[in-house]
Amino acid sequence: MTARKRLRAALIGTGAIADAHLIAFQACETDIELIAAVDIDEGRARAFAEKAGVTPYTDVSRMLAEQRPDLVSICTPPSLHTGQTVEALESGAWVWCEKPPCLSLAGYDAITAAETEGGPYASFVFQHRFGSGAAHFRELLAAGELGRPLVAHCQTTWYRDTAYYSVPWRGKWETEGGGPAMGHGIHQMDLLLDLLGEWTEVSAMTARLVHDVETEDVSTALIRFANGALATVVNSVLSPQEVSRIRVDCTEATVELTHLYGYRNADWFYSKDFPKPEADIPSSHSAQLPQLIEAIKAGKRPRASGADGRKTLELIAALYKSAATGRTVRHGEITAGGPFHHSMDGRIREGAAS
Repeated sequence: MTARKRLRAALIGTGAIADAHLIAFQACETDIELIAAVDIDEGRARAFAEKAGVTPYTDVSRMLAEQRPDLVSICTPPSLHTGQTVEALESGAWVWCEKPPCLSLAGYDAITAAETEGGPYASFVFQHRFGSGAAHFRELLAAGELGRPLVAHCQTTWYRDTAYYSVPWRGKWETEGGGPAMGHGIHQMDLLLDLLGEWTEVSAMTARLVHDVETEDVSTALIRFANGALATVVNSVLSPQEVSRIRVDCTEATVELTHLYGYRNADWFYSKDFPKPEADIPSSHSAQLPQLIEAIKAGKRPRASGADGRKTLELIAALYKSAATGRTVRHGEITAGGPFHHSMDGRIREGAAS
């Protein structure tokens, strides 16, 4: 019997988050092998390549031409995501890109325009959707066990000091795309949308209270969902006691998830007793990658891709537009060509359209 062919993967950007991708690839080694790593810093590329047992590169185009990978992980700063994702797609590789997907909805739409029916597709790292705790919530909700969602709270209150913002690309609209709503709270907001479904409108405020940056260091928002539920969202990098939290009050039970950077089943609290999940799968890159591999082999669009991946970015764009214009923003009103489609700050033009 012929052994099943493993997919060949490459990684672009060898900073700290690359280790999470490496762990995920190693956990799926029967289906995929990491063969190359790229970093503009040759020393860093070589150090990572030696650790991972792969070929180092300093040039993305050369790596794509020589290695022809099936999948490319992108772990670079946000301003590089659109260009590198499009180049990888055009080379024939599927893409797994770190959050935030890119700097704007325009960048996201450029990525989807480079996709091909049946693949390759670009998927994005929204790993909190993929833990067994989130799957259990969705199953209970779909079965009617929780009743109807009424009120939710989504909290990403973390702490980042001045040294954190000494990295040149952080805290700038042109290179980071936004503050904690874009770079930190995006994970919890994506999970909230995955649990509760489509949002219909958002009203928001942002502020710079501590850090000398272009973007906000705190944001608050009120979101209405298509199912009628209302949610409050708080994103902060000013909070000495750090926590990530989602609470959902339904007609039959309250559900609360409390963690920091990742959860297990024990981090989910239910006000009523329900059957426990059979497996305890932490939210992680290692939980998301197997589903992406399955999609690649089937030639199907994966989760956290296309319209499914765009909805969270559109919510963040709407949050920033609401904060900049002082009015409620409705789902779908940010259209191609408008300032908030082009960039998350919309150039902060008071009353700007779209």
